[in-house]
Amino acid sequence: MPELCSWAVLAEEAGFESMWITELYDRSALIPIAAMAAATKRIILGSGIAYAFGRTPLVLAAEARDLDLISGGRFILGLGVGTKRMQQDWHGLDGEHPAPKLEELLPLVRRLWRVHEEPVHHDGRFYRMHLEPTAPPAVPLRARIPVYLAGVNRRMVEAAGAVADGLVGHPLFTPEYVETHVRPALARGAERAGRAEPPPIAGYLMCSADQDRDLARQRAAAQISFYSVVKTYEPIMRLHGFTDVVSEIRTAWRAGDHKAMAAAVPAEMIDAIAIAGTPQECRARFAERWAGVYERPLLYPPTFGGSADVPTLIKTFA
Repeated sequence: MPELCSWAVLAEEAGFESMWITELYDRSALIPIAAMAAATKRIILGSGIAYAFGRTPLVLAAEARDLDLISGGRFILGLGVGTKRMQQDWHGLDGEHPAPKLEELLPLVRRLWRVHEEPVHHDGRFYRMHLEPTAPPAVPLRARIPVYLAGVNRRMVEAAGAVADGLVGHPLFTPEYVETHVRPALARGAERAGRAEPPPIAGYLMCSADQDRDLARQRAAAQISFYSVVKTYEPIMRLHGFTDVVSEIRTAWRAGDHKAMAAAVPAEMIDAIAIAGTPQECRARFAERWAGVYERPLLYPPTFGGSADVPTLIKTFA
């Protein structure tokens, strides 16, 4: 936690617009934001992402209210569902119909955000709630909080286009995948919901910077190999012709050979998905390939097989 706070201060001092926190089985995306908010004054703080189905709508809304108040209106609630197996094995859920479930959840969370205005009664396909406050609820700091949804495949991205204020893009996204798959799906979702335009993308961009160029690229290769074993991300791999590479990575994964996994990632795969090299190379590569791809690019340091070098990343793009 102290390390996250120090990174948030570094990012704020370097002029970054926002800092987003991920979630896994051993860490929360929401609790650290309270500490980071206390350590900073300006920088926007986002959960990128918190597991939507691991919390009830009431808990999500209440925690978001608190974090927005603590941060002085600097909080973005970013939600996602993870893979089907994560929903089933980590949270004990059935993992079925995640996109329609999110399309029901977000409007319900927004109604709970305004529970100070009226009671909430909801009987839906996935959620049931009848909340009559027993005392006047506190008025939130803002009338509306930004809520972003994470999505990779068509249906989930459409859900973000329909009900969210933005999409959280995955670190495996490439400019080509965003153009051919993500933007069209966002537009379809927005059109279905009668929205004037699709929401923006806060896209994670895998970035590994080090004066040791080989080390930077090895870190990126390790992270890419880790994500490649997940079937959810196969459309990205098919688009770029990396199906055979993924098969090799998965064979190494089943053998528990992490070094072989990273070694199977070719240079063209690193360059398609990530920015990796010296700080100077990373800045040049961003300008050449990634500028303008996202409305809100989020630099994502590799962590698989080692710790993230966030200070170097901040200095690289300060």
